[in-house]
Amino acid sequence: MLTVVAAVFVGIAVGGVASAFGLRMLSGSRLRSAEETRRQLLADAERQVETRRREAEVEERERAVKLRAEIETEVQDRRVEIAKVEERVVRTEVDVERKLLELERREQGAADRELNLKQLQDEAKSTKQQALDELQRVSLMTHGEARQVLLERSEDLVRHELARNVRQLEEEARTDARRRARALVADALQRVAASHTAETTVTVVELASDDMKGRIIGREGRNIRSLEHLTGVDFIIDDTPHAVVLSSFDGLRREVARLTLEKLIEDGRIHPARIEEMYYLSKAELEEHVMQAGEQAVFEANCGAFHEELVKVLGRLRYRTSYGQNVLKHTLEVVHLVGIMATELGASAKTAKRAAMLHDIGKAMTHEVEGTHAAISGQLAKRYGETAGVIHAIEAHHYEIQPQTVEAVLLISADAISASRPGARGESFEHYIRRLESLEEIATAKPGVAKAYALQAGREIRVMVEPTEVDDDAAVLLSFEIAREIEDRLEYPGQVKVIVIRESRAIEIAK
Repeated sequence: MLTVVAAVFVGIAVGGVASAFGLRMLSGSRLRSAEETRRQLLADAERQVETRRREAEVEERERAVKLRAEIETEVQDRRVEIAKVEERVVRTEVDVERKLLELERREQGAADRELNLKQLQDEAKSTKQQALDELQRVSLMTHGEARQVLLERSEDLVRHELARNVRQLEEEARTDARRRARALVADALQRVAASHTAETTVTVVELASDDMKGRIIGREGRNIRSLEHLTGVDFIIDDTPHAVVLSSFDGLRREVARLTLEKLIEDGRIHPARIEEMYYLSKAELEEHVMQAGEQAVFEANCGAFHEELVKVLGRLRYRTSYGQNVLKHTLEVVHLVGIMATELGASAKTAKRAAMLHDIGKAMTHEVEGTHAAISGQLAKRYGETAGVIHAIEAHHYEIQPQTVEAVLLISADAISASRPGARGESFEHYIRRLESLEEIATAKPGVAKAYALQAGREIRVMVEPTEVDDDAAVLLSFEIAREIEDRLEYPGQVKVIVIRESRAIEIAK
């Protein structure tokens, strides 16, 4: 048993030694193979590196050769370009030298010509002096006398030429202005077809019966005295059947008196206490009517809101007339006219219409404030915050100051159109005759005028001149002088046409 165990252990030991030796032999073989493989790989890597190095050297040499060729080509091109530039520079230098030589020759020629010109000027002066001496000897006139004759002749020629040019320009301007003005005014008038009713200074109140007249007069006239004292209006009770006439130049007072009387007639109780009560009631009612009239006018004008006080004063114009024309209706007509014309001409329609709305507002205040209605209207407009353009147009609409804006000129024109249309205003016969006489006096005061006639209600004046004293050119200038003097000295509505007639024919027309 021990022997077997010992044999087993010996066998195991021998097997282990043999295994160890075999493993060692196997490991040595693998190491040698790995070493051989490493040396082979190193040799291959060195061969590849050498190959790559040689290829890089070849490529480098090729790039160097190519770069050298490109540089040589570029250098050659630059040399050619430099050669061309040098050639151009040479040609430019040659041209400059040639031009310098030409300039020197021209300067020399200019100097020669200047010298020759100076000699010619000296000779001309000498010749001119000789000619003047000879002319004085032949004409038996001195230099000053000859100059005076020449100036007079030149003045006469210039005068005739000026008259001819004035006539031509006036004809062209008249034709164009007439065409444009007719179209503008006709369009404005057609679009503003306002009616006018001539009001007087009296108001008639209808009565149901003549018995009411006695009650209005009262015992010993106390009722009528009370009415006249309160209202400031004359009550005319005469033989006119069924009517009482109220007379006053103040339209507001007449309206208050009319309302008072109608209320008394309707009530039937007429005595001083009742009269006073109805008077104050009618006065308050009239203030409401005035405010409503002003608001309605502002609404119709359509030119923006106005201050409440201005609206109230505008309403008072409803009861104010000027030459028989209702001032409020005239104001609204002027507003529409000036708005249309301002729109057509490209001016400020709002400024023009606001100025037209307020241009006669001072007429409602003329009995309370001193000054012309244009100045009063301007002060009211300024007080209640209107713009400078509106104020200027108001103040200038009767030429109290010179108009400086298009809107001011349009307001003047619209005011004249509204005032001068047929039936718009009445005029006293005495004033009418005085205006015609003034027109004729201005014309007959001019030298060479034989007769003068004012026609067409003073809107046209025909001037007869002496044909031996006034020629065609002088007639042109005479018409302008008369027109300018009429503008400076007289006030007239619309436009006055001046016609100068020589040898039974009209020479020129100036407006």
